[in-house]
Amino acid sequence: MQQSILLSGLKFQLTIQRLCQQLIENHHDFRNSVIIGIQPRGIYLAQRIREELQRILQIDHILFGELDITFYRDDFRRKESGPLVPNSTNINFVIENKSVILIDDVLWTGRTIRSSLDAIQAFGRPEKVELLVLVDRRFSRHLPIQPDYIGIQVDSINSQRVIVNWRETDTQDQVILLTEENI
Repeated sequence: MQQSILLSGLKFQLTIQRLCQQLIENHHDFRNSVIIGIQPRGIYLAQRIREELQRILQIDHILFGELDITFYRDDFRRKESGPLVPNSTNINFVIENKSVILIDDVLWTGRTIRSSLDAIQAFGRPEKVELLVLVDRRFSRHLPIQPDYIGIQVDSINSQRVIVNWRETDTQDQVILLTEENI
């Protein structure tokens, strides 16, 4: 496998800061907005975004939740997908009439986001839902879903993999593109 580092170090942190500035332009003080990270790996980006927003805006609290979509997936009962291990959902507020910012690390086919849209309905009817992703694999959609906020766009083919490493679990922040040698 050939490995290309697409984002790391200072550029990784600057990308998160840029995304926060874009959010502030649209959500101001976040009084009517909530951040929801999609399990499993979108929660790392969501936590970073929340922490950075609180630092920039000098506020103590932005409503934050973690959403598990395991049982909403369209491949939940398919045998070829193997057993799915659920994560936990931690949303202790109602999203009724709120602006929801769904956050995930990589947008690829759009199926995870479709599942997320179904899952958040259990917490109320939001006024608006926006999507923030660190990596947009824009030419691989199976569904007509587009992000509102994008860290980086990657034009890749289906046989390539995009891996996001987080310092919380992988010792360092970086986005890697993996390509098979024989492609």
